[in-house]
Amino acid sequence: MAESGGRRIGVAVDFSECSKKALSWAIDNVVRDGDHLILITIAHDMNYEEGEMQLWETVGSPFIPLSEFSDAAVMKKYAVKPDAETLDIVNTAARKKTVTVVMKIYWGDPREKICAAAEQIPLSSLVMGNRGLGGLKRMIMGSVSNHVVNNVACPVTVVKAHT
Repeated sequence: MAESGGRRIGVAVDFSECSKKALSWAIDNVVRDGDHLILITIAHDMNYEEGEMQLWETVGSPFIPLSEFSDAAVMKKYAVKPDAETLDIVNTAARKKTVTVVMKIYWGDPREKICAAAEQIPLSSLVMGNRGLGGLKRMIMGSVSNHVVNNVACPVTVVKAHT
């Protein structure tokens, strides 16, 4: 993907309202013609062949083109269900801008896997939502966005859930 030109803009998506807001923000403010828009999602279930599982657990799924991740039957194999609104946002972006949209799925801890994605792909920049956890929850669970901001080399934009 790197040699085909254009920036590689990653957006961490979990199909929540907050991640859809971050995705829309990235498309409106960051993504431009010629870029690759890479949706990075972290799945919980491992629902694939044994041989693929060992590879994918480390490096994530192959890049999945928009036409395939728009197909529920294809996505069932990855145990990921993109919602209609997220698909509408990226299909509209693909029509309006000359961008290549792909998805890459990782399995495991979102903090670790988003950082790994930024390095392995490698991303030119990353946009992600901030769930806006309260102070106590953030202290106990740790903030995914805070961890990512402090541990990746590329620029990271955190789009707040409530503005």
